[in-house]
Order: sequence, then structure tokens, then C-alpha cells
Amino acid sequence: MTYVVVENCIKCKYMDCVEVCPVDCFYEGDNMLVIHPDECIDCGVCEPECPAEAIKPDTESGLEKWLGLNAEYAKSWPNISVKKEPPADGKEWDGKPGKAELFSPVAGSGD
Repeated sequence: MTYVVVENCIKCKYMDCVEVCPVDCFYEGDNMLVIHPDECIDCGVCEPECPAEAIKPDTESGLEKWLGLNAEYAKSWPNISVKKEPPADGKEWDGKPGKAELFSPVAGSGD
């Protein structure tokens, strides 16, 4: 099992999760974070830290697309282990449906 960052992270990009991760398996994109599935130790400490509830265990059904996206972009985006400020309009995007189409493949800046 691994944890997966899902659609609701897009444009919210809270980073409370990166501070608690004991293995630094988060990677930063332009408008969301991903978890490297081969580095995640399945401890689960990140899941309750996400204000947007955008981190799910891969045992939940229907997450295949997001597991693939996490695995793909964790290979090319920079690692992040230090919490930064979320986007100024992040709270406005929290919970909005249809954010998958807003996904940006552009890398973030990392640590």
C-alpha cells in the first residue's frame, strides 16, 4: 500500500503533509504535490494533516489514474520537505469539482 495525492490538491497545494513525512517522499508540481509510491512507507501520518483531504490510501477504489500520475511526476518534479505558503486563492479552490482538467505538468521549485 501507498498513499496517493488526488484531485483536490490541485490549486490548493497545502503543504502541511510535507512537514510530517518521515521519508520525504513528496514532490512539488506547479499546482499540486505528488507522493512517490516507491518511497512512501505507508505510515499514514500525512493523510490527516491535509486540510483539503487530498491524500488517500491506494486501497480506495477509483484511484488508479491518480496513482499513475503520482508515480510519473514524482520521477521528474523536485523533492519538497519544507512547508511553504499555499497559493493565496487555495481556500477558494478547496472542494471544487472538476479540478483534474486544471492539472499542470510543470514542475514546482522544491526545497
